[in-house]
Formats: sequence, structure tokens, C-alpha cells
Amino acid sequence: MKKNTLAIILVFILAFMGCESYDTFHRSTLIDGLTIGNYPIFDGSTSTFPLNTIIACKLLGVNYSWVDGSETRHVEPNLSRRHKNRFFEVVRNSQTHQSIINLINNEADIILSARKMSPDEKAVADAKGISLIETPIALDAFIFIVNPSNPIQSLTISQVQDIYTVNITNWNEVDGNDSEIQPYVRNANSGSQELMESLVMNDLEIIWFPTSWPELISLSGMMPAIEEVAWDVNGICYTIFYYKEHIVMNNSRVKTIAIDGIYPDTETIRNISYPLTAEVYVAIRSDLDKSSMAYKLYQWLQTEEGRQVIIESKYVPY
Repeated sequence: MKKNTLAIILVFILAFMGCESYDTFHRSTLIDGLTIGNYPIFDGSTSTFPLNTIIACKLLGVNYSWVDGSETRHVEPNLSRRHKNRFFEVVRNSQTHQSIINLINNEADIILSARKMSPDEKAVADAKGISLIETPIALDAFIFIVNPSNPIQSLTISQVQDIYTVNITNWNEVDGNDSEIQPYVRNANSGSQELMESLVMNDLEIIWFPTSWPELISLSGMMPAIEEVAWDVNGICYTIFYYKEHIVMNNSRVKTIAIDGIYPDTETIRNISYPLTAEVYVAIRSDLDKSSMAYKLYQWLQTEEGRQVIIESKYVPY
């Protein structure tokens, strides 16, 4: 009888534990009151997703590891399936454009992005009477990639502009092989495309489908930019330094070139000598409740503790 009673008690205890609130697990020692149960919806871009994940792991006291996939590596929190599901309900990767739209629409509380709002996104925000606070917390770089067999080592910003405005159409015009250049672009409103237009092209218009070239191909997604240039010996495209160096597996399939004679690496990004250094932003709505966990997280990211987590993620702190 006693054994049966103990068994029943044990069943009730296990059932209670299975239904226990998320708030009793993984309470933050860095932000008072923050738990996995009330963690804000933290969205962001593809390249900032590892940082987003590591931030949550550090705040919630969760161990993590970098895990290699077939094409890319990612940060994996060491959690049970139940708590991992909850973790990735709030730590999200909707990509740059959609995460900004989600923030504007109040479907995300805070986001990380490799750029500020685009004019299109600002128009959406203005139409809704919404403004964002975009605060730089890290540095990255906008880089150009070519096939490893391409002898080109460096281009000037002016030469890149000429390539994408059809003033330069053959690699031999920039001391390369006698071959037509195959330029690639990213899809509109992607983080990379907006950086291309704001950092490189300025007011110049990218020329589509020039008659002297194969068609100018638009790539939807960051990995296709790597894949296309990896097989196309005459290709050129652009991406983000952090994505290429820390997320892409076998990144030697493409070659990063210098711009204006300066090669992008951690040091030239840190001292901002690389001419296309870019800021990484944490963004919130300006009407965000200052007592909310999202606002507390936003503030924490600008502390020395937040800076150390940014360094741990392999980003260069701002």
C-alpha cells in the first residue's frame, strides 16, 4: 500500500514539474526579473542571429555551442526540447526587412539589424505614426566577393560603381582576365542591397540587364550570393563580413577583395580604416514602455556587460 502511495505521489510530482511555469527556469542574474517566460520577442537579420542567440543565452544563464551545418554554422542553446521551443519562439530570425516591419507592426519588441530603416520601411513607419530608435552597438563590414580563380585583389569604390553602372564590363579594364564581368545583386530591401545602395552607389543607379553583359542576376538570400560566385569564375557580388567569416562553412570557396587597397578584417573594421565599415544596430519603437523587459534589454546592450557579450559573439563592439 505504501509503495502504491509513493508511486502516486511521484506521478503527481512529475506532472507538476512538467506543467511548471517557464518563469521558474533560467532566471537572469543580469537583468532583474527577466526569465525565459517573459523574454521579449527579439527579432533580427540573418547575419545578426548568432549574436541575438548568444545574448539570450548569456542573459538566461544557458550554455551554448557553435554547431556546423551543411552550409552554415549556428549557435545552439543547451536546452531541453520544451525550453528550446520557447527560446526560439522569442529569439527570431525574420531577416532584415521583415524584422524591421515586425517591429513597426508591434510584432517584435526589439531587433538587431546590420542597417537602419530603408526609405521604404520608413514610409511604412511614418504612415502608421511610428518612429524607431536605432542605436549602434557593433561594427561589421560590407564586402565584395569574387571567385578564388579571379586574380583581382582590390577594387576602388569608383571601379565598383563603374561595374554596376556598365562603365566597366570586362575584368581586363581593372587589370584582370579578358572576360566579361558577371555582376550579381541582392533582392530589394535586403540588408545587403540597402547597404550597397547607401554605402557604395550613393545616388547612382544600378543598371539592370545591360546589352553587353549576361543579365544582372538578383539573388534572394545571403547563401546564394556565396554559391553563385563560388562557381562563376567571372562573378562578383557582395555580402556582410560577419556572415562570410563566421557563419558560412567552407568560406574559402569565395575570395574577399580589398576596397581602395584596404582589406576587411577585424583590425581594419575596429579602427574603421576599411572604407565600407558598417554599424550594427539594436532598434526599438520610440513608444516602448521604459519599464518593459525589452527596454531593459535595450539598455543592457549598451553596458560593459553587453559589450563583452558582443565581443564573445565575434563581433567588433561599437
